[in-house]
Amino acid sequence: MTGRLYYRDSYLTEFHARIEARSADRLRIYLDQTAFYPDSGGQPHDTGSIAGIPVTDVIDEGERIAHVTSAPVAADEVDCRIDWPRRFDHMQQHSGQHLLSAALMELYSIPTAGFHLGEDASTIDVEAPSLDPERLARLVDRANRIVFENRPISVSYERSSEALELRKPPEREGLLRIVAIAEFDRSACGGTHVRATGEIGPILLRKLEKIRSTLRIEFLCGNRAVRRAQADYEALSKIGRLLSAPLDETPALAAGQAEALREERKTCRRLAMELAVLRGREFYANTAPDSQGVRRLSQRAASGAIGEELRALAQSFTAQPKASFLAVFENPPALLLAVSSDLGVHAGEKMKAAVARGGGRGGGNPLIAQGSLPSREALEKACAELA
Repeated sequence: MTGRLYYRDSYLTEFHARIEARSADRLRIYLDQTAFYPDSGGQPHDTGSIAGIPVTDVIDEGERIAHVTSAPVAADEVDCRIDWPRRFDHMQQHSGQHLLSAALMELYSIPTAGFHLGEDASTIDVEAPSLDPERLARLVDRANRIVFENRPISVSYERSSEALELRKPPEREGLLRIVAIAEFDRSACGGTHVRATGEIGPILLRKLEKIRSTLRIEFLCGNRAVRRAQADYEALSKIGRLLSAPLDETPALAAGQAEALREERKTCRRLAMELAVLRGREFYANTAPDSQGVRRLSQRAASGAIGEELRALAQSFTAQPKASFLAVFENPPALLLAVSSDLGVHAGEKMKAAVARGGGRGGGNPLIAQGSLPSREALEKACAELA
């Protein structure tokens, strides 16, 4: 059985241990005691070194903890070192999660369903459909107030039958490790934590995401929050310089420009559609009737797609008497057929039959239809039938 030193002291970064067992490739080591925290409860494993050899993974195997190293360790008695910046970052995020989860219960009676500590950000899944900006602001304000009060965070061991006022009912019975924020939260937890809320540092909420029946809150604590806030400031400053506006005025200015851009796009779309209609009429006027008195126009493109403008052009052309319009796209193979109402042809039925013979799909209404085909050869055969 591996003695778990991290349970007693999250700040222990160096320790001496004896190797009790190794895997056949000698890359998986079992110590008599360890301060290396394994992947567990949403918190990632520690890294560091054993006898100077990097530790790349730490795995909880129940009674024992496996330490995966990048190379074999020869000695039986070893000095071990924890990667402290990584450990302390995890302590800040995990303690911050306890604080946020407790604040959610205190303010809104919203329980936490899950927690994950990632490389860049951490998340809490809560049992709520949504949280409006006002409630989020109140949540982050309450959590940071507890940080500034620097309340002690303590660890104790209590039997499940005697552990009272826990935020969440324990998932197992017997002896529990209780992590408590003074006069605010008590939770059963095996993770590593800071000694006081002040060491969590500032708490920053970043994003909300609906995940099935839960709401995922992305957050950062301590050094992560500071780095992210600085990066956000630099990004916003660049936007402010591009807009030639003070930082506080950029949201309103950006919103105004976005609305102006939307209006300009609407105008462009309207003008493009009007131009397509005019071009359709012009094409009709410049297309000579065939021997049957039908004006037939065919357009071909190496690549592209059937869009609104093309459909408007085709319908404008065939709005005139005795007219047929065919558009052909080679990659991917596609067709558009439009006919005038007096031509006596059902465009949808004609298109469906032509592409079906080539293994494609298509259809439409009596006046306009489109289809797609699996190959260039099938496209050419359908073109010949529709022309």
